[in-house]
Amino acid sequence: MASHRIAGRKLSRFRDQRVALLRGLVSELIIHERITTTLAKAKETRVMAEKLITHGKKGNLHHRRLAMAQVPNSRVVKKVFDDVAP
Repeated sequence: MASHRIAGRKLSRFRDQRVALLRGLVSELIIHERITTTLAKAKETRVMAEKLITHGKKGNLHHRRLAMAQVPNSRVVKKVFDDVAP
């Protein structure tokens, strides 16, 4: 069967574990600016990180709160909004 209209990768984890993994990878990527991981995890992390950076470029309070919902780490969100995507 073809996998049409299937977005994202499962990464052999349940949803809550997958979300926690990706949040952690994105947080480490923003803080350390480089991570070592597998190709599949890197591709999913890139999607989430690009969305976070897009919120940072918008820069208003609404997008800051959306970013906090995506990655609930105030240090990461502050760095994205102040340094990465001003």
